[in-house]
Amino acid sequence: MSEPAASPAISPATTPQALAEALAAHGYIVDDALAMTVYLALRMQRPLFLEGAPGVGMTLLASGLAEVFDTRLIRLSCYEGLDLAQAAYEWNYPRQLLALQAHGRSAADDAAIDDLYRDAFLMRRPLLQAIDAAAERAPVLLIDEIDRADDEFESFLLELLGEFQITIPELGTIRARHRPIVVLTSNRTRDVHDALKRRCLYHWIDYPSLATEVEIVRRKVPGLGEQLRRRVVAFVQRLRREDLSKLPGVAETVDWAEAMSHVADAGAGALEPATVDATLGLLLKYHDDIERVRGPLVEQLLAESA
Repeated sequence: MSEPAASPAISPATTPQALAEALAAHGYIVDDALAMTVYLALRMQRPLFLEGAPGVGMTLLASGLAEVFDTRLIRLSCYEGLDLAQAAYEWNYPRQLLALQAHGRSAADDAAIDDLYRDAFLMRRPLLQAIDAAAERAPVLLIDEIDRADDEFESFLLELLGEFQITIPELGTIRARHRPIVVLTSNRTRDVHDALKRRCLYHWIDYPSLATEVEIVRRKVPGLGEQLRRRVVAFVQRLRREDLSKLPGVAETVDWAEAMSHVADAGAGALEPATVDATLGLLLKYHDDIERVRGPLVEQLLAESA
């Protein structure tokens, strides 16, 4: 059996820096370490396993790669109880039954049964779509929040991530013609088995540095003034050092920065304690966190991040 063709990976002349610049052109900022890891995953045609806190941009990296390579993004969101029927494939039983009835055949007829298990009756879910041999180019496959799936699902993924193939008992083995770019994400709600991680290149994504987050906000909210932009990001970065149920992610920073731009346009004091108190719901998603921060702590954090 022939090897799958290379994914729409970077040419030999491309460097990690060039990849970082390409991602930045599509709105995703990476540091040198992440740029190198993504570059190597592409060159070595290995899945990329990303871990980090919610909101650090793991999912957006997969979207950015799809844009950089102008290819399809296929997303599988994991959850407890996820099985092959939702993730990989299932048979279209209503169509199979109609086919039997249309030809006046019995389910006890061996020839009829064999005829039912063919490609025409196969319903392709995200994992099988990602290795579809009929595709003209390799997609980006995002397996999002793998830590929310069960151990049994991880075991199924081993064949896909190791060989880029899926075995269907009734049909045989289906193998990718173009090897997909695979990105797995985890918020570390549980440990993922070593057998799965060994098939991947691993990278931990932390919250961005002050300079990086300022640049992200500059690109996402270009109308926000430079001084206010830096103060907004500095406040969020200081807020992340508090003991909260859920720390604000980069997406929350961007939302709050946009809100502050509207407040400034309205002529109000964007980073006055009263304004921050009133807009904490854009940064914090738990009532207890908001009540803990609101008031004197807001004033303290504003002073420390000035």
